[in-house]
Amino acid sequence: MPTRVQILKTEMVTHNVRHYRVEKPKNFHFAPGQATEISIDKPQWRDEKRPFTFTSLPDEPTLEFTIKSYLDHPGVTSALWGCEAGDYLLLRDVWGTMQYKGVGTFIAGGAGVTPFIAILRSLNAQGGLQGNRLIVSNQTEKDIILRDEFETMDGLETLWTVTGDPKSKLLQERIDTGFLKEHIADFGQNFYLCGPDAMVKDLRTSLEALGADVSAVTWEK
Repeated sequence: MPTRVQILKTEMVTHNVRHYRVEKPKNFHFAPGQATEISIDKPQWRDEKRPFTFTSLPDEPTLEFTIKSYLDHPGVTSALWGCEAGDYLLLRDVWGTMQYKGVGTFIAGGAGVTPFIAILRSLNAQGGLQGNRLIVSNQTEKDIILRDEFETMDGLETLWTVTGDPKSKLLQERIDTGFLKEHIADFGQNFYLCGPDAMVKDLRTSLEALGADVSAVTWEK
């Protein structure tokens, strides 16, 4: 049975990404990295469910979601762009396998970084980020989600790469086998992957070929 919650606040993150701060139901529990299915509580959208990760910490009094809206076609995320404080969402059961297993490298494609937000925020709050690394690929520099926040997290190393922004001074390399060989020295560590399905599949294959332990590679199943 869905739980109805009110949007309390929206906040711009990038040109097409927003934070949605919503009510937290009583006795509602989740772990950093987990998600729920959300729909908009409006007649034409109630049955349109999409998975979104919690980006708030479990002990916060409200819930936060950081959602990219794909405004080039009609759908749930573009409809969310039109929602503001006072509108309602429908939450469902908590699920997800993206949980922290130990120091390692987090690799994301675009909005695939969102499952890592609460995990890294939680580690940052506990002073446990030392040795962890975040590698993210985006189309352009303006697409990078929470760049300033990640770069100021004590102990977290960040590496940004863009694939469609020739004027950027960031790396301009696709994350593939060659990229991994060049930028990762230790394949015996933990790896966390999130992004488009094809990207995650290719990276899992590349990491295994480069010597990573399959059991040390975590991705959203």
